Amino acid sequence: METKEPSAKLLADATLKLWQNGVDQAGKLFSGLTEEALEREVAPGKNRLIYLWGHLLAVSDALYSVLRLGERLHPELDAMFLKNADRAVTPIWSAQELKAAWGVVHERLRVEMAKLSAEEWLERHALVSEEAFAKEPHRNRFTVLLARSGHLAYHFGQARLAK
Repeated sequence: METKEPSAKLLADATLKLWQNGVDQAGKLFSGLTEEALEREVAPGKNRLIYLWGHLLAVSDALYSVLRLGERLHPELDAMFLKNADRAVTPIWSAQELKAAWGVVHERLRVEMAKLSAEEWLERHALVSEEAFAKEPHRNRFTVLLARSGHLAYHFGQARLAK
């Protein structure tokens, strides 16, 4: 007799595939650009592509702590790509450094996120207190992954247009 996986597990697996597809597409796009191309702005006076790449990497790296999966690998990226605007901090990581870290950060994330059960995806994320979570159970790990998938897609779209 055939058994069906619980709906929550199917949703988590589908969202993980969506996330991984976005990570793979963005990694391919950014790593395929020349140093010159990475200096292009997404619009006049806006962020450069290399900044977007670093920004996405820093946000992904932050997922370790937000999802309570372990210690971050590169908290130093925050000053370059999250807490400050493009060109406010120099130097920033090179394309080679970003490419190498992109692979490591995302492979480890893939492995750690795949370990979570459907029930664990519905647990609170680290940016919400237990008291607040009791009142707002939608503030869970799963909604963080959904939001980060949307964030990744948004910046990927910007990069595609600028490319």
